[in-house]
Amino acid sequence: MIINVARKELKSMFASPMGWVILSVLMFAFGTQYLNAVNDYFAVMSGSMRPAERTGVTQFVGQSVYGLASFIMLFAVPLLSMRLIAEERRSQTLPFLFSAPISLTEIVAGKFLGLVAFLSVLIIFIAGMLSTLNIWSDVDFGFLVANSIGLLLMVASFSALGLYFSSLTQQPVIAAMLTFVALFALMMLDRFFAGDPGNVLANLSLTRHFQSFSGGLIDTADITYFLLFTVTFLTLTVRRLDADRLRG
Repeated sequence: MIINVARKELKSMFASPMGWVILSVLMFAFGTQYLNAVNDYFAVMSGSMRPAERTGVTQFVGQSVYGLASFIMLFAVPLLSMRLIAEERRSQTLPFLFSAPISLTEIVAGKFLGLVAFLSVLIIFIAGMLSTLNIWSDVDFGFLVANSIGLLLMVASFSALGLYFSSLTQQPVIAAMLTFVALFALMMLDRFFAGDPGNVLANLSLTRHFQSFSGGLIDTADITYFLLFTVTFLTLTVRRLDADRLRG
C-alpha cells in the first residue's frame, strides 16, 4: 500500500504545472552553474598556479553544483511539500483518507516516498551531468556518489520536516512558510554558534552534517543524524494525524 500511495503522489506531482516548473527551473539553474564552474576551472587552473596546488575538476565543479543544490532545495521542498496533507485538510478529503483500509504510517510513508522520488530526479540529473566530465577528464566517481548520498539524505530530511508542517495546518502557504523558516534556522545553526563549535545546537545544523559528504567522505555519524531526523518528523506527522482522527 505504501507503494500505491507513493505512486499516486508522484503522478500528481508530474501532473501538476508547479512540479514541471520547479523541475525545469532547477535543472536550468544546475546546468548553468555547471557550465560556469567548468569555465571558472579552466580560468583558474590555467594560470600560474603550481600543479601541486591545483584542485581536481570533479571537486572544483562538483562542490559548486552540489553546494547550489543543497541551498536551492531549501526553497523547492517547502513548495512541493506544502500541499501533501494541508490540501487534503482544506478540501475536506482527510476523513476519507482516514477511513481507507490503510494505516496512518503507510499514508505518511507513501507521501514521503513520493516526494523524495520526485526530488531524486534532480539528484540523478546532477550526477549524470557531472559524469559527463569523464569525457575529457578523470572523474572521481566516489566523490559524486558521496555527494549524491548526502544530498539525498538532506532532501529526505527536508521532506520529512515539510510533511510534518503540512499536517499542522489547512493552508499550504502557511505550511510552506513554516517549513522554510525551520529549515533556514536548522541550516544556519552552525553559523549562529560559530564561536562555540561544541555547542549542542550547533551540532544539530543540517549544513554541518552535509559537509563531510560535500568533501567526498561518507560518515556513518552524519548518516545516522539524517536518518534519525527523518524518522523523528515522520513519527510526529503520524501522531499528529492520529490525534486528528481521534478528534473526528
